[in-house]
Amino acid sequence: MNRNIIFYLTVLIVVGGGILGIIKLGAGLPAPIHTESSLALEHARAATAAAAVPVATAAPTSAFGAMLASLTTNLSHPLSHLFIQLLVIIAASRVAGGLFTKMGQPAVVGEMMAGILLGPSLLGWLSPEMFQFVFPTSSLGTLKLLSQIGVCLFMFCVGMELDVKQVRNKAHTAVVVSHASIVAPYFLGVGLAYFVYSSLAQPGTNFTAFALFMGISMSITAFPVLARILQERGMSQTFLGNTAVTCAAVDDVTAWSALAFVVAIAGSTSVAGSALNLALVLVFIVAMIWGLRPMLPRIFGREELERPDPSKRTLAIVICSVLVAALCTEVVGIHALFGAFLAGAIMPDVAGFRHKLAVRVENFSTVLLLPLFFAFTGLRTQIGLLNDFSGWMICLAIIAVATAGKLGGTAFTARFTGMSWRDSLQLGALMNTRGLMELIALNIGYDLGILSPRIFAMLVIMALVTTAMTGPLLSLFQRMKVREEAPDRLVRP
Repeated sequence: MNRNIIFYLTVLIVVGGGILGIIKLGAGLPAPIHTESSLALEHARAATAAAAVPVATAAPTSAFGAMLASLTTNLSHPLSHLFIQLLVIIAASRVAGGLFTKMGQPAVVGEMMAGILLGPSLLGWLSPEMFQFVFPTSSLGTLKLLSQIGVCLFMFCVGMELDVKQVRNKAHTAVVVSHASIVAPYFLGVGLAYFVYSSLAQPGTNFTAFALFMGISMSITAFPVLARILQERGMSQTFLGNTAVTCAAVDDVTAWSALAFVVAIAGSTSVAGSALNLALVLVFIVAMIWGLRPMLPRIFGREELERPDPSKRTLAIVICSVLVAALCTEVVGIHALFGAFLAGAIMPDVAGFRHKLAVRVENFSTVLLLPLFFAFTGLRTQIGLLNDFSGWMICLAIIAVATAGKLGGTAFTARFTGMSWRDSLQLGALMNTRGLMELIALNIGYDLGILSPRIFAMLVIMALVTTAMTGPLLSLFQRMKVREEAPDRLVRP
């Protein structure tokens, strides 16, 4: 125990000092300028906006012409466009998710890929007219709002999946391993930011915000995707599975708390403003955990909590709690999804109440609203911006740094705490999956003006690749166990 504490404190001190040193050095770097790729993107946006302007047509001269003109007008209505988008996005997500599942990948990888393929990287490149018809510029505001609602409901379900008791029972190992799986990639991400800030950061952002956000983007683990991979492989009740779930839960809480801190800093115009935002966040957390959480069982009532199907009254209270929590964090300035996550974490866990809620909320959000988020992310992802050798080399470097920090930091620390190398490497592979959680963080950075379109595309590719790597790496490390145990079996009589 003492050995682990000394190791943990040493890592924190060394990495913390290194991050502060890099930030101090980076403060003297020249500010990022508009590159050719960013100028090209601005011209493309201007052209898209011009194409969206309706062109006047001549008055119809026949009944058929009048009917055709009426149908065309109705088809261009915002509600009609929304229905078309829903049909295209949901169908593409289901098909892609099913195909990737058959290939042994999590369905979320296919859904992420579908979002990118529906964007300018493929559909906009193959058929600009079709792309403009399905996703006109005027409709993107509605698509963004609906996708944000889907993300908030998803984060609410993620919060309900957090098992605080399990974290407490394995706190010693989980905290050491999970925090090592954060600080190692975080440090490498901050170091990488030093080299790419001047060329890839969004013009106008400061190095501190960019470096801290690059660290966050390397550190996130997709807790829901990890849990589903364990279920599919029958590992949920194993020692490794329980350890992975616990480490991922601690990782989630720590990483999202750090992200809230970065968002509070980036969203403020002064040090005093950042301090005030953080103080308000702490007040909100205290009010939720020690104020609202003890009251919720009494508000719902024991009979309601034990019902097999939550009543409309119960669902209304739950939805209002999510909306109020999301509104509070949005007003404070750290993003609505943090409030939604905390609202899920404080829900009563009596008689399977959380599971009954998750079944209803998650099915609706994952089928209807989350695909909109994948599509909206795809509309922002311009893989065509990586149009030179250096761009792809930087993208590969980002993938390598993210994998080395997350997988390597987890594996070495798990081995240090007493796990075997085989289990340590499998745990590292599981913690390296990023999935939807990474896309949520990247979109926050994009909205805050920290990430340029070019680095945003690179980080989205990194999220896809590291998530897709999880299954094959896990299988590889499991096969290593069979090969290593084979000689033992041969020696036995």
